[in-house]
Amino acid sequence: MRNYATQMEAARRGIITPEIAEVAKKEYRTEEEIRDLVAKGQIAIPANKKHTCLVPNGVGSMLRTKINVNLGVSRDSKDYDVEMEKVMAAVNMGAEAIMDLSSHGNTQPFRRKLTSECPAMIGTVPVYDSVIHYQRDLATLTAKDFIDVVRLHAEDGVDFVTLHCGITRKTIEQIKANKRKMNIVSRGGSLVFAWMSMTGEENPFYEYFDEILDICREYDVTISLGDACRPGCIADASDVCQIEELVRLGELTSRAWERDVQVMVEGPGHMPLDQIEANMKLQSTICKGAPFYVLGPLVTDIAPGYDHITSAIGGAVAAASGAAFLCYVTPAEHLALPNVEQVKEGIIASRIAAHAADIAKHIPHARDIDDKMADARRSFDWDTQWECAIDPETAKGIREASRPELDESCSMCGKFCAVRSMNKALSGEYIDIL
Repeated sequence: MRNYATQMEAARRGIITPEIAEVAKKEYRTEEEIRDLVAKGQIAIPANKKHTCLVPNGVGSMLRTKINVNLGVSRDSKDYDVEMEKVMAAVNMGAEAIMDLSSHGNTQPFRRKLTSECPAMIGTVPVYDSVIHYQRDLATLTAKDFIDVVRLHAEDGVDFVTLHCGITRKTIEQIKANKRKMNIVSRGGSLVFAWMSMTGEENPFYEYFDEILDICREYDVTISLGDACRPGCIADASDVCQIEELVRLGELTSRAWERDVQVMVEGPGHMPLDQIEANMKLQSTICKGAPFYVLGPLVTDIAPGYDHITSAIGGAVAAASGAAFLCYVTPAEHLALPNVEQVKEGIIASRIAAHAADIAKHIPHARDIDDKMADARRSFDWDTQWECAIDPETAKGIREASRPELDESCSMCGKFCAVRSMNKALSGEYIDIL
């Protein structure tokens, strides 16, 4: 029986929890170092005390960059078996977190299945579930209804909840005055905005933030402070609505830490490449080093069908500049609910971005696998190359589809292979080309 409420409280009391010990082992850090960073809020270990099958991971800019995968059913795509297939595929491909964004039907059984069977961190967005849970129109819901759904998700074992606490009635006037091209593209943010507009009341996630902290402390749920005003196109990046909300999220971060509740802060969104680094530094300053969780950022608006690539470009820059957690983007972004293959493509793109950033940040042992791959390529050790590859099936399939004359080469170069020629030259062998 643990004698602390949250990972942060334990760390501040000098306790090394099993989760802290596990993260330290994975990250090649000392337990004391991880504990101290959790105490400061610069590492979050989302670990609801009811998620007993969880394999814990730490989220922080000084750790390996983590990947989140969004899943869940909608009115147009409501096969939970297919979603569970995506979950297992995502876990097998190395995703550390799954967010259930279901917006149709009875969501609780699937959510409970995730927290009873899935070893990844599980996240949700309770405002999505509010209309579904009560089966009532948005305008008829009360502030208490929204808060009760947060408690329901905490009781079901989710490790982190995205709450759009930073959007307020002031934001309504800002959005009207500043004439964004894409207005609000956050689904949760738009629901909160719509509810405030229809009821005339303040954002319940902001107004009753202390009650939410009580719930999160009770179950050790990490709050992921959602960015309702994240830019939905590059023209809206770094505008007053985005930055003003970020300032409020910094204030809410401090309030959560006062109650020993762990926090992650969510960020853009669509953003030109040259603005990403500055945004990461600004967030770190305003939110005092709390882990930053970014969707992309997508660095151009014109690549539907390829937004996993635009996201990976921005994600690599963001993570190298301090972001700790990348939410994957699939080729189906802006177009449809992704299928299993598109989920795979999104995860691979995000993992490449995360790994590239980890090398740039000199994360301990991040480059080891690259050095092993280089040795295998020099010696034409194909089995080790498959072992090192992020997606060995695809790599092996491409080679097998175009087998070369020489096993030590590929069908691109044949005997013109530079590696083959150099190996022979350096060992004093005759180099035959024709």
